[in-house]
Amino acid sequence: MTHTEPAPGERTVRRSAPRPEPHPEPRLEPRLEHRPELRPLWHAVHSRLSSGRPVTRVRLGPLDDAQREALADLLGLDRLPDSRPSVPLARLEEAVDELSGRTVRAIVSELFGPVGDRAADRRRQKDERAGLWTWLADHETVRAQPVLADWAASCRANGLVGGSPERTRALLTDALKVLAELPAQAEPLPVFAARVLDGHAHALDDGTPLSTLVLRALSTLYDTASPQSAADRRALWTRAGVADDDLSATVLVAGLRPAGDGPLARVVRVCAEAGQAAGLTLAQLRSPGRFALAAGPAPVVHAVENPSILALAVRRFGPDCPPLVCTSGWPNSAAIHLLRMLADHGATLRYHGDFDGEGVRIAAYVLDKTSARPWRMTAADYRAAVARNPLGPQVGRVTEAPWDTELATAMTEHGAAVVEELVGDVLLEDLADSAVGLK
Repeated sequence: MTHTEPAPGERTVRRSAPRPEPHPEPRLEPRLEHRPELRPLWHAVHSRLSSGRPVTRVRLGPLDDAQREALADLLGLDRLPDSRPSVPLARLEEAVDELSGRTVRAIVSELFGPVGDRAADRRRQKDERAGLWTWLADHETVRAQPVLADWAASCRANGLVGGSPERTRALLTDALKVLAELPAQAEPLPVFAARVLDGHAHALDDGTPLSTLVLRALSTLYDTASPQSAADRRALWTRAGVADDDLSATVLVAGLRPAGDGPLARVVRVCAEAGQAAGLTLAQLRSPGRFALAAGPAPVVHAVENPSILALAVRRFGPDCPPLVCTSGWPNSAAIHLLRMLADHGATLRYHGDFDGEGVRIAAYVLDKTSARPWRMTAADYRAAVARNPLGPQVGRVTEAPWDTELATAMTEHGAAVVEELVGDVLLEDLADSAVGLK
């Protein structure tokens, strides 16, 4: 064979032998139970098994012709099933076992995830909800101030936050922490929130779920309408000692003769020796200087709700007036601060208020926030007082008194309020006995 040399400048081209055409890969049919036409079947089976109830049959449909054929092939039927067939689970188990040696549960779990138990989930969620509301109703803050039971009931009526018992419990826990810290110490709201709620300064900002929840509790506590405006909300916070300045928050005191040369001790001692009451600011109480109760037996400090009782005591006893504090209705931060300070220095606290719905709620509040104990505030005391003064105004909304379970019943039965001024003579006699004991 003669080879022809290429001419100068020409490139030699080598021609390779033609490649054989590739054979197409054989198409693998999915296993019968994995055919897409059977997916509605497995989805329905998964849903029924996840119900948590006994399953004997699974209803399908409507199925198209391809899905009916696949179901007939799976079950070995000699004719197409209806478009809405009811498939016995036992027959399906037999067919799957014959084809793959697997179980129906294994197949649907592989396709759609683990089989659940919705019935058990519903029972667990019901138990969680019941446990949540029981926890709230039995919380120490709610038990100490029974009027908050109405707030707890409203929380239950409003339902879960986001459908979650966990989120609801977390929100309620924060609300109860806030309520336990009130009245605040004349702090701005962000400062108070940061102190109480682990640094979350804006947790109580206007419009937050926690702020709304706490304000609803305060409305219940003070028996006022729910706040409808920013001004209403600020008024509630101020009443609870938040954003209340330490000069406008004051408390009345008489007959207190502490030792020490601090400004607070000197002020109240001079007033007591002159037979005068003193109005103390929260600022004075927060910076008392050297202050101590006089040496000797721990004094009993009586506290009353109404300034008129303190005025009667000062008028009757003058310089010999025993230690007396007046909360002037709902105690503000100054009143609570003073009572706590006196208790910390060894004083025994006794409290008396009006025999009406609000008076009982105020008493419960004072007893919860301080170590005070009731002073002539039992059911027997009310019955004796109402027997002397049967024509008082209506008693108003009555809530339980934590210190005497019979008091609310007695007040509801009689229906008449007895304001503190009507038992002033009895209270003054107790104070007289106390004054004798101090001499």
